[in-house]
Amino acid sequence: MKDPLPSWNEGANKAAIKSFVERVTTGGGPDFVPVSDRIAVFDNDGTLWCEYPLQVQVFFALDQIKLLARQDPKLLEKPAFKAMLNCDLHALAALPKKEAFEPAFATHAGMTVDEFRDNAAQWLAEAKHPTLMHRFTQGNYVPQRELLDYLRDNGFKTYIVTGGGVEFVRVVAETLYGIPPEQVIGSSTRMKVETVEGQPVLRKLAELGSFDDREEKVVNIGLHLGRRPLFAFGNSDGDLAMIRYTLAGDGPRMAWYLHHDDAEREFAYDHDFKLSPFKDGLEHAKDYGIGLVSMKNDWNRVFAS
Repeated sequence: MKDPLPSWNEGANKAAIKSFVERVTTGGGPDFVPVSDRIAVFDNDGTLWCEYPLQVQVFFALDQIKLLARQDPKLLEKPAFKAMLNCDLHALAALPKKEAFEPAFATHAGMTVDEFRDNAAQWLAEAKHPTLMHRFTQGNYVPQRELLDYLRDNGFKTYIVTGGGVEFVRVVAETLYGIPPEQVIGSSTRMKVETVEGQPVLRKLAELGSFDDREEKVVNIGLHLGRRPLFAFGNSDGDLAMIRYTLAGDGPRMAWYLHHDDAEREFAYDHDFKLSPFKDGLEHAKDYGIGLVSMKNDWNRVFAS
């Protein structure tokens, strides 16, 4: 039989994933789970694609923020905007994630949803990571795409639950991960419907609707999915509430953390990454029953090229 996870090294973690999927999909078995309840949720930044030294959407905002600041000079009073305009990545990375993402969300304001998607798609088609030197859209992790496909082949419905902007992630989710837009949950700005040339359009406002991080991920899972996930995968403390919520359900459950410990092929970081630290989850993963995937040891490849 063809290996469904060829980019995963043979070992305990790969075997555990395959065993879990087999158990929950074997009809008549003690751990069988109906297809309707096979829900898998994945964080995006740092879980499905590279997020270091800054999340992709923050780099996107960096390219647009100067125009926004000229339109509203008061934005310069906010630390995240000031750090972006000064290209001070260290200052930006030291901010709480919600503050660092504020400029990224502000760049949406005033655009229709279609205009924003077109703008993001054009940027993503060319923009490159500053040190890896491939396009950001080539920064997705091959082993995770294999895992997503494997889960779907076994009746799972896969969702992205991300702190990134929902419209931004929807631009790439289907192409990179096989996840359609309606299965992406993320941070959002408020919106309103306007009539333009006799037709209704959806326009984004400069007001945060939901910042989809930490406990808010659980709230949005309940709001948008209506089912507790069976399987969860994250990489930071921002995912801990979602992971613990997944594991707290009845019956068989599985959750994983990706540990970025591969400085040679990607980056090595955890608790020291101020923008999205991995400290509590890393220290207490075993206590909570969370598996730990080592990028260095569990994956024989990271990127497609």
